Amino acid sequence: MPPTLASLVHHSALKLTVRAGEDRLDVPVRWAHVSELADPVPYMEGGELLLITALKLDAEDPEAMRRYVRRLAGAGVVGLGFAVGVNYEEIPTALVDACAQEGLPLLEVPRRTPFLAISKAVSAAIAADQYRAVTAGFAAQRELTRHALNSGPEGVLTALAAQVDGWAALYDASGAVVAAAPEWAGRRAARLTTEVERLRERTAPASSVVGGPDHEDRVELHSLGTGRRPRAALAVGTAAALGTAERYAVHSAIALLTLTTERSRSLHAAEQRVGAAVLRMLLAGEPDHARAVAGGLYGGLLDAPFRMIVAESGSGTAGEPLSELAETVESAAARSGEAVLVVPEGERLVVLAADGGAAVAACAAHTAALEAARATEQGRADEDELVVGLSAPAGPIAAAAAYKQAEQALSVARRRGRVFVEHEQLAAGSVLPLLADDAVKAFADGLLRALHEHDATGRGDLVASLRAWLSRHGQWDAAAADLGVHRHTLRYRMRRVEEILGRSLDDPDVRMELWLALKATSSE
Repeated sequence: MPPTLASLVHHSALKLTVRAGEDRLDVPVRWAHVSELADPVPYMEGGELLLITALKLDAEDPEAMRRYVRRLAGAGVVGLGFAVGVNYEEIPTALVDACAQEGLPLLEVPRRTPFLAISKAVSAAIAADQYRAVTAGFAAQRELTRHALNSGPEGVLTALAAQVDGWAALYDASGAVVAAAPEWAGRRAARLTTEVERLRERTAPASSVVGGPDHEDRVELHSLGTGRRPRAALAVGTAAALGTAERYAVHSAIALLTLTTERSRSLHAAEQRVGAAVLRMLLAGEPDHARAVAGGLYGGLLDAPFRMIVAESGSGTAGEPLSELAETVESAAARSGEAVLVVPEGERLVVLAADGGAAVAACAAHTAALEAARATEQGRADEDELVVGLSAPAGPIAAAAAYKQAEQALSVARRRGRVFVEHEQLAAGSVLPLLADDAVKAFADGLLRALHEHDATGRGDLVASLRAWLSRHGQWDAAAADLGVHRHTLRYRMRRVEEILGRSLDDPDVRMELWLALKATSSE
C-alpha cells in the first residue's frame, strides 16, 4: 500500500498531531512538497502533502485562509502540514477552522521535526510500496508462467483472476468467448462482444476500458497477437482500477497469452499443410492414404458425411474475406468441439466440414450477413468480393465429386451475383435461370440469327413455327393447330429451317440446342 496520512501520523519519529480532517487520513500521499507561496496551486499535481510555515501567509485572517484552503482542496492537495515554533507558536485558529470546514486534513509539525524528515518518510514509503509491487509482480509472473506451462490459457486466466481479485476472459479471433475464470464470468464476458469487435478493428496492440464507477465492474480489454489484425483478446474485470502489482500481472498474462496465440498460429499453419496433403489425397481418390496421413488430427471427419466448401475472392481485397470466413468456421468448430479441415489456396479457400455441423451453419450465417449487407447497399457481387459454393453431403470416396459440386455452385453464385449457393439448390431448381448467362445468350443469338433474318423479309414465320413444333415434341398436327396452319405448311417450314441452318431436326442434340436457344432469347 502507498503511504497515507494515517501512516505518517503513526510514524513514531515524526511526532505529527492531527488538528483537522481526522476522518480523511486514509487518503494516499503521492509526495510531500514544501512551498511558502501564497498560491502554490499552479505547481501542484494532486495527491501532495503540502508543508508550510506560513511565512508569506496571513494565517490569522479567516477569509484569506478560507480562500487558501479552498484552492488547495480544489487542486487535489490531500493534506496540509504546518510547522509550529517557526513563524507561529501554534497553528492559527483561522487556518484550523478553514481546514475543518473544507475537510482538509491539517497536521501539526513540531519544531524538532524538519520537513526533510517528512519528505524522506514519504519517499521511503513510496519506494517500499513500489518494491513490494515489483516483487509481487515478479511472483505473479512466475505463478502465471507456471499455470501457462501446466494448464494452458485456462490456467493463466484462473491465476490472473486470483491476482487481480476479479475475473478474466479470453476471446478468439471472431470475438467469441473461449474461456473465462471464474466460471460465472463467461456470462459477463459474453455481454462485451460488441466492445471486443470494436477492439479488433484497431491495429494491434490495442486496449480499451469499459465500465467504471456506475457499472457493476471496470473491464479492461486488450488485443493479443503480433500481426496487424488481432488474433484474440483478453478481458480483465475488477471492482476498481488496477494497482501496480495487478498491472504487472495483467501485462504478464498478455505476454503469455500472446506467446500461446502465436504458438498456436504456428501449429495451425503446420496443420494446414497437413490438411492440404490430406485434401489432395481425397481428391485423388485415395481415402485410405488420407486417413493414414491425418491420423487423429481430424477425428471422425473423414469417416462421416461431410460438406465441401469452396470460396473465392479477388486479389483486390488482399484475402481478408477468405481469412474472415476461415476464422468464422474454425471458431464455430472449436466452440462445438467438432473437427474441420481448412486449406487456403491463394485466392481460394477449401473447407471440409461435418454435414449438419456448426462450421457449415456458421458459413451460411456469415454469407447470409454479407448478402443482407449487399442487398442494403443495392449492389451486385464484384469480382473481388467473397463468393462461396457448398457441395451436397458426401463421403471420403466421393470427395472429388463433392469438390466439383462446390465449384459448380460457386460458379453459379458468381454468375448470379450471389454470395452463397448450395449445390442442392441447383438440383432442386430449374436449369432455365442459367440461360441468363451472357455467353449462352450470345450462342443462342448466333444459332438463330439466320432464321430471324429470314423472318424479317416477310417470307415466313420460321422461328415461331420451330418453337411450336419443338414444344409439341415434333407432333405435326398438334403444332400446326397451335399455329393455325396446315400440317403440310408446317412441314415445308421445318425443311426450310434445316436448309437455312444446315442441321437435321432428326438429331436430338440439334433439337435440344435449338430449344435452349429459343428459351434463352425469349427470356430477354
